[in-house]
Amino acid sequence: MADRAFSSLIPRINSSVPGCPQPLMEQAIRNTAIRSCERTLFWRHAEPTAIVSPGVHEYFYRKPQNTDVHVVFEATINDSPLERLTLEQALHKYPQWADLYAGVPYEELWAGSGALNEAGYNEQGLNAGAVFQMPEAALDGASEPRAMTQLTPDQYILLPLPDDDDTYRLRLVYALKPKRTADGMPQYLFDEIEDVLFHGALQELLVLPNEAWGDRELASYHAKQYLSHVTERRARANLGNMRGTMAVQMRPFV
Repeated sequence: MADRAFSSLIPRINSSVPGCPQPLMEQAIRNTAIRSCERTLFWRHAEPTAIVSPGVHEYFYRKPQNTDVHVVFEATINDSPLERLTLEQALHKYPQWADLYAGVPYEELWAGSGALNEAGYNEQGLNAGAVFQMPEAALDGASEPRAMTQLTPDQYILLPLPDDDDTYRLRLVYALKPKRTADGMPQYLFDEIEDVLFHGALQELLVLPNEAWGDRELASYHAKQYLSHVTERRARANLGNMRGTMAVQMRPFV
C-alpha cells in the first residue's frame, strides 16, 4: 500500500502563506491529519485473526507503522464480542488484574523443560530445542478472556488471564491516526481527505502570531471550510458506501 507524504500538499498551501518555512507547513499538515483522523474515525484497520497464548495477557497491536490506535470498534474471541473497558473500569471489575504466567518466575517456568542452565550440551540438546512444559501455577485463576482494555497507544490487556482450555482466536477492528513522527499516510486516505488537510493546515498557519503571512479573517474562512469538510467525512465514514432501502412503519395507536 503506497504512502503519500504530507509534504506533497505544500505546493497547494504555499500560495496562501508566502514565506512560511516548509517544515512548518508540513507540521501543520501532520497536526491536521491527526486531528482529522480523531474526529472522523476515517482510517480503519482490521487485524488478521491471531491466537492468544495461554498465560499471556499483554499484547501489542499489529498495526501499520507510524500509527496509533485511536478507537477500538470491535474485539472478539472465537467470534464472541469482548467487553471493551476503560482502564478505570477494568481495574474496578478485575481488581486482581493479571500477571504474565500468573507471576510465576521464569526459572520456575522453565524448570521442567530440561533446557535452562544445563551443564552438558550434546548434539541432541543443542539442536533439538526446549520443550516448554507450563506448570499449573502459571495459569492460576486463568479462564476464557472476557474483556480488553488499552494500556498504551501500542498495547492492550486481555482480562482475565487466558487459560489453555481452548484455542482462543482474537480479532480486532479499530480506527487509526498518524503518530507525531509520521511523514505521511496511505495514498487512498490522503486523497480522500486532502481538502480537510488543506483547510485545517491553513487555519493553523494563518493565526500564528507575528508572522508576515498571518491573516485572521482568512483563517476564519478556512476554519469554517475545515469544519464543513471534516463533518462531511465523518458522516461518510459512518455510512460507508453502502446504500440500503428505507422503510417506514406506522406505530399502532394505544
